Amino acid sequence: MEGKIYPNIPPNPDNLPPQYGTPYPPQQYPSAPVHTGPGEVIVQNVVSPVVVSRPVGPKPSRTTCPSCRAEVVTSVKYAPTTKTHLIAILLCIFGCWCCVCIPYCTDSCRNADHYCPNCNSFIGAYSS
Repeated sequence: MEGKIYPNIPPNPDNLPPQYGTPYPPQQYPSAPVHTGPGEVIVQNVVSPVVVSRPVGPKPSRTTCPSCRAEVVTSVKYAPTTKTHLIAILLCIFGCWCCVCIPYCTDSCRNADHYCPNCNSFIGAYSS
């Protein structure tokens, strides 16, 4: 290694071969576009980790909250959907006035929206 010149590599103070030297400090990249001159824009992609949890079902599920990263059993809130309203309209058309409220009381006709009981963030929805 003596006598060889390695271009673009700073001198190593410990007299180690270049591949064992201290690495360059990591560069910080901005997350917004960088304007380098008139008409030139450099856009850099920023990668963020994604937590993938198990799919949720119609009942409370054990999963990991993507916001607070806690292992929780989800709290479920049922919400009516277009399907719920269509079933109620069909019941009205066929003259079953007394049964119109059944789709709004039945969990299988509504979406199950899952929330974290710790931080109340939305985790997922189940639609049948």
